[in-house]
Amino acid sequence: MRVLSGQQIREAFLEFYLAKGHRLLPSASLIPEDPTVLLTIAGMLPFKPIFLGQQQPPALRVTTSQKCVRTNDIENVGRTARHHTFFEMLGNFSFGDYFKKEAIIWAWELTTQVFHIPPERVVVSVFREDDEAYALWRDLIGVTPARIQRLDEKDNFWVSGPTGPCGPCSELYYDFHPELGDQGIDLEDDSRFIEFYNLVFMQYNRDLQGTLTPLQNQNIDTGLGLERMAQILQGVPNNYETDLVFPIIETCAQLADLDYHQSSDEQKRYFKVLGDHLRAVVHLIADGITPSNTGRGYVLRRLIRRAVRYGRLLGITGVFTAEVAQTVITLYQTAYPTVLEKQAWIQQVLRIEEDQFRRTLENGERLLTQILAAKPVQISGADAFRLYDTYGFPVELTAEIAEEQGIGVDEAGFTALLAEQKQRSKEAHQALDLTLPVELEGARTTFTGYHQTEAVGTVVGLLGGANGQDAHFVTVAQTGDNVQIILDQSPFYAESGGQLGDRGLLTSEHARIVIKDVQKKADIFFHEGYVETGSVQVADTLVAQIDLVQRRRVQAHHTATHLLNAALKLVVDPNIAQAGSLVAFDRLRFDFNCPRALTEKEINALEDLVNDWIAQSTPLETQVLPIAEAKAQGAVATFGEKYGAEVRVVDVPGASKELCGGTHVTNTSEIGLFKIISETGTAAGIRRIEAVAGGAVLDYLNLRDRITRQLSTDFKVTVEELPERVNKLQSDLRQLQKELDHTKADLALAQALALADQAILQDAYHLLSQALPPTDPESLKQAAEKLLHKLGEGAVVLGTTTPEGKVTLIVAYSPALVKQGHKAGDLIKALASVGAKGGGRPQLAQAGGIPAEQLATALALALEYLKKALS
Repeated sequence: MRVLSGQQIREAFLEFYLAKGHRLLPSASLIPEDPTVLLTIAGMLPFKPIFLGQQQPPALRVTTSQKCVRTNDIENVGRTARHHTFFEMLGNFSFGDYFKKEAIIWAWELTTQVFHIPPERVVVSVFREDDEAYALWRDLIGVTPARIQRLDEKDNFWVSGPTGPCGPCSELYYDFHPELGDQGIDLEDDSRFIEFYNLVFMQYNRDLQGTLTPLQNQNIDTGLGLERMAQILQGVPNNYETDLVFPIIETCAQLADLDYHQSSDEQKRYFKVLGDHLRAVVHLIADGITPSNTGRGYVLRRLIRRAVRYGRLLGITGVFTAEVAQTVITLYQTAYPTVLEKQAWIQQVLRIEEDQFRRTLENGERLLTQILAAKPVQISGADAFRLYDTYGFPVELTAEIAEEQGIGVDEAGFTALLAEQKQRSKEAHQALDLTLPVELEGARTTFTGYHQTEAVGTVVGLLGGANGQDAHFVTVAQTGDNVQIILDQSPFYAESGGQLGDRGLLTSEHARIVIKDVQKKADIFFHEGYVETGSVQVADTLVAQIDLVQRRRVQAHHTATHLLNAALKLVVDPNIAQAGSLVAFDRLRFDFNCPRALTEKEINALEDLVNDWIAQSTPLETQVLPIAEAKAQGAVATFGEKYGAEVRVVDVPGASKELCGGTHVTNTSEIGLFKIISETGTAAGIRRIEAVAGGAVLDYLNLRDRITRQLSTDFKVTVEELPERVNKLQSDLRQLQKELDHTKADLALAQALALADQAILQDAYHLLSQALPPTDPESLKQAAEKLLHKLGEGAVVLGTTTPEGKVTLIVAYSPALVKQGHKAGDLIKALASVGAKGGGRPQLAQAGGIPAEQLATALALALEYLKKALS
């Protein structure tokens, strides 16, 4: 066998299929175009619309090296030799061109003549009913029948969903121990066999009854696992010790001051998790995903937190993930240049997220200390899971710390809760069936709206009902009906790339339909609205007219967004990257990576620069180019967009050049004016600018003019005098608030002192536990301290309820009580049964959380506690 690096394996595969007439396509983003899938989980996913007949292929034969992320088996990462979250799938695809014979011949040629794997080390599997594939392997390739395994549908039959294209598979396995012979081969024995290449023969369409009908065009979808082939050719015991992952592990080992090969099995597992997860997060961030508590952002956050946690278990101190990310970037910058382009952003996101999580871990440690302080018989499954899920504590760490104090963990309860979470995660990650209804097979909408605002189209599909799940195909829609109309061609822009769908009218001699939105699925546009008058049915011819005023507004905002993006790089930081956008009719919203708020000076400079570009009256230039040529010219990719082999480039000469499918002004002068209306933070390291342009600026100014004129009238001052008047009112209000606070404090004190004669005497200590009329916490605290001072040695407990129903409880102890070892906070803990939560100093503590109806009970319990404590 040839000993090849991961990069050499990748290149050899792609060059082999290029020589076989395949077109090389770049890896798709880890953010899939398919809206029903969270992440790109397979090499074929970017081509699923082609396999389902919803899109035309860029070529009949293509080959790719596709980045993938799967997290459904995350707990197995590091425990097995081959489980990963991030992996690369090398694939060759045929869209109605070659089929089984060529796919099998080339897979064998690649395996035995390019990678030089000995034939006697290869075992193949076929679907049990696929006699054709079996015969090709046996008679054409010459594989011994004993090394051709027939497997059932569960293992060797690929489906895209309950219905749609499907077909049998044939898989190639590497045999680590051919000396064991051909008898009783068990391909599930992963100590002997590893599957490295899967050939899918997509030859049937399956209907709802499960009936298989031969497809008119038979397709090939294959996947060769790069990490698995690297393990085979590099002769290492697992995927992690290949050159695709091990340099990352070595960097982590250096930071931990450990030798990986001399480490324990458990430490090796931690290193493997680090190598896997940090590889994944670098690519996720590079593709535009930022940490959050939902969706893809949650997947990223979870991977980062797991990495940080395992780094701590290995003894790595300080913030380290950004440093390890540099190794990942160095490893992958040739194959995936985006990681190098986004290097500064990737490391910045990691530093912020890790720093925040380290504080979260500290909170978890405090929670565990509190749990153990209560001396439970065992830590409950719920507490263990809370520590794991919220604070990042592995259950084995919780168990280890608890064991030191002779306390166990309800691991069964923890496991049950973890299983529930995994099931929810699995359900959230499952790909939904993308097959369009048979009514829309072959349908496609041609967009004419770059150069037309009006066009004639034929109705090829009609849905009635609301836009939700009750939408259904109908043959006719009448006055008042909600509809989704599909045309064969349309000038209406369908929502994508942050730009909202057009509004307008569809009309004929018999109908007038108001369109409020346009959405798309694959290449089909759904014009959503209602029938204002008349009726419409399939095959009708309609005149499609967009609302030109709204189109001009959205075009101004879209071009202004491009200019703002360019201005941010010049004014604030050249490493700024887009993290999301909205191009609406009334405003634009632009999210970008930045670790701090912008200064007033920077915001003014952004406005000035964009308005300067607008005033230059620069004509925009658009052209369609191969994606490689567009990027070579410096065109910037827009966040969230999916690109094919050819892309549309929107160029504002001297200012901005981006890949973009949206609609734009023809000249910057059409934008008119640009005004930033807010700059805020939306997440760690993410800022958001909202702005208006064109006609929306006048709306913005008119609204503010009406407000200021109204305020001017109400305050009886000129508009120019408003700031001074408002400042004076605020100053007066602050003074009045101070006076009110003093009055409240005096009133609370007077009410408290009136209670002094209700104190009881026990062993020379005065004890009082009473409620006061509503007052603020600070006044209540001052009253308790003054009352205790009047009583002398002892303890005072005061409670009050606000009109909103919130309870405040103050506990004050005299110095003599504290000197004897009594603490005010212990009384708060004793009231936990009525919901008390809080704490403080030994002499003074405060609690909340008590229901208003439980205040009297809490005060009575407090007095009983004091009596027992001092008896």
